[in-house]
Amino acid sequence: MAGERARAKAIVSHGSLEDGQWRMEDVTLRPLREGELLVDIIASGVCHTDILFGSLKEGPSVIYPSIKGHEGSGYVKAVGSAVTVAQKGDPVLLSFSSCGSCHACADQVPSYCTSFNQLNFLGSKNFDLASSTASSGKPSISGQFFGQSSFANTTIVSQKSVVNANNLFKNRQELELFAPLGCGIQTGAGTIINVAQAGAKDAVVVLGLGGVGLSAIMAAKLLGCQKIIGIDKVSSRLSLAKEIGATHVVNTLELDGSSLVDKVREATDGLGATVTMDTTGVKALTMQGIEFTRNHGKIIQVGSNGLEDLADFPMLLFMVSGKQFLGAVEGGATPSKFIPQLIQWYHEGRFPIDKLIKRFKADEWEKAIHEMHEGETIKPILLW
Repeated sequence: MAGERARAKAIVSHGSLEDGQWRMEDVTLRPLREGELLVDIIASGVCHTDILFGSLKEGPSVIYPSIKGHEGSGYVKAVGSAVTVAQKGDPVLLSFSSCGSCHACADQVPSYCTSFNQLNFLGSKNFDLASSTASSGKPSISGQFFGQSSFANTTIVSQKSVVNANNLFKNRQELELFAPLGCGIQTGAGTIINVAQAGAKDAVVVLGLGGVGLSAIMAAKLLGCQKIIGIDKVSSRLSLAKEIGATHVVNTLELDGSSLVDKVREATDGLGATVTMDTTGVKALTMQGIEFTRNHGKIIQVGSNGLEDLADFPMLLFMVSGKQFLGAVEGGATPSKFIPQLIQWYHEGRFPIDKLIKRFKADEWEKAIHEMHEGETIKPILLW
């Protein structure tokens, strides 16, 4: 591959999504470097993190033009030197990147890698608009968002982001279905399994029932948790939550004079949650979650609406109640181990991720994002 430049179609973010600055365009990729793979993407999951980082207008993480996308599946087209995770022709699933050598990586919690922000959010100059290559001669579009930038039909991927999918799927449709496992689904399930370490005695509350929240509901069901309470304002999401494992649901638009705290305590014999997971990043919900979590319980923050979001923490309450407020990234998972486990549970009929998925052609990406925002679709997959 030395010196060769592949061409691709990609969704290029030239500025904020809300300003209409995302466009499908032809791009040219730079040659592979050591430790990188060229992957033909067949499916990309759409995640709210793509939208968040593709909508920023100021701050150190504002990088335009760039290519987002950090959930994907496909086939290896070529490998650079020193690549050991896969070879040409192998099917792969994509996840986040990590350094592999810091204390967190050594402790098998790579999502807390000390270089996580640098490796996953800052990217590198991987692409150039195809029409400008003759005049510029230099890559000008940032790629390797989460080590991959899967919003392209061919992309350069760090081998740290690759899970080899040989023997993990039955057909192409399953490989498409598994595209979102590398972030949203892994995050939801892993937070309940790895971070909360929930079990049969737990009363689990999930705030926000998008792809992450509903994956958490499925994980709590799989673990046999005593109470599983889903909270959202979209009735279709609440119905799906009950179908896949929630014992109770609460519609925040239909509280009928009660408070959310009252509703959760009512569903938990007056005691409150032992595990509260917030995927929304809405401060008012976070604060209510802190209140309805019982003494010595865990509040796990997964969602955020912005890099500068702040919450007020009642320090005395935490001291006397023994409550724990935790952050979680990527479900505290090691993708090479956790993703195959999720697939096994799916094949056993215990983790029905197909109920969350809706497929779109890649050029329907605007429709996919709109339906996700409206709650009509839980987890869109773009097919290239």
